[in-house]
Amino acid sequence: MTKLFKKLPGFIQSPSGFEWVLFKRLPILFLMGTLLASTPIIYAYFFNQPIDLEKQKTIYMALGLIFSYWFFVGATAIGCVLVMIMKGPAYVADPYPLPKEDPELEKSSINS
Repeated sequence: MTKLFKKLPGFIQSPSGFEWVLFKRLPILFLMGTLLASTPIIYAYFFNQPIDLEKQKTIYMALGLIFSYWFFVGATAIGCVLVMIMKGPAYVADPYPLPKEDPELEKSSINS
């Protein structure tokens, strides 16, 4: 498998930065934010109060906040992973010989 990927010679790898710090803290941020946003739902569930229209509205707003927060944390995790990949080693692709240029073809594509 290592023969498939050829590293670029002389490439200097960037040191890891804030993306690793943030990526390691994401699980606890995920749990704490979810628990904080779900407190109205937990309160209505455990104290057996009758759910009227206003409490139902609050529960739906809390669910919307939870799902929005999950989306934010997921997007942050994807961003951290992308930065980690971009800071990784550079690889050399297989050479691709370019076709010969046709000047007539270039003129026709500019005019259209």
